[in-house]
This record gives sequence, structure tokens and C-alpha cells, in this order.
Amino acid sequence: MSKQETGDKTIRVTLVRSPIGYTKDQKQTVLALGLHRIRQTVEHRDNPALRGMIRKVIHLVQVEE
Repeated sequence: MSKQETGDKTIRVTLVRSPIGYTKDQKQTVLALGLHRIRQTVEHRDNPALRGMIRKVIHLVQVEE
């Protein structure tokens, strides 16, 4: 995929588990994704930095492309 193809796509991220009890950097990653409440959904443009953040907290979120 070229950079233009991935830049046009959006990813929908939903918080499905609470970050309470997880490490501080995982809590901060959830907040950086814009998630504050369980079942809250946000949309972001697909890029490698976002994919890395999602990979760090994949056990707390649900991802739809």
C-alpha cells in the first residue's frame, strides 16, 4: 500500500475494557487515542503511529477498519 492509500482510510477504535489496573503508559495511550469512557468510539486516520498505539492497548480496545 502506498502512503496515500493508508492516509485516506479511517479506523474506528472503541474502548471495551477499563485501563484501571494496567500500566501508566497504557492508560496514557488510551487517553491519547481520545478514549475516556467504556464503549466510547473515536475515528482516526490510519497511519503507522496510530497502529503502534493500538497494538500497545489491543487488549483494551476493539478496532474496525
